[in-house]
Amino acid sequence: MPARILIIEDEALVAMEMCFVLEDLGYEVVGTAATAQRARDLVHAGDPVDLALVDIHLSDGPTGVDLGRELAQSAGVSVIYVTANPGMLLNGVAGTIGVLCKPTDEFAVQSAVEYALNRRHGRWAQPAPAELRLFG
Repeated sequence: MPARILIIEDEALVAMEMCFVLEDLGYEVVGTAATAQRARDLVHAGDPVDLALVDIHLSDGPTGVDLGRELAQSAGVSVIYVTANPGMLLNGVAGTIGVLCKPTDEFAVQSAVEYALNRRHGRWAQPAPAELRLFG
């Protein structure tokens, strides 16, 4: 069964590109969300979500930081932030993995997702990719 990934991004073209990349890699994209509420609805609508790629600034404002924390702590979702504003996450976010800076490329997304999923399943042999800044 492929990993189930949620893309939380308010820029439609960025979300669509990430969706294509992840589906080409064999993952199941459960949906895309441009707002925090839509993301919550998708997480609670069906089968568990393994990983969420979360932008900080969504259509409903800078809600991504708190949303990522909420998904990690209350829904058991692994979270990677994908943002052009990594400075907003200097102190990290409890329960989440780290941040991938935009703009990014297909290889960076693939490496970060593989790392996060391996970490989720207790497989730590793979070092973190250079593009992914881990939180303590």
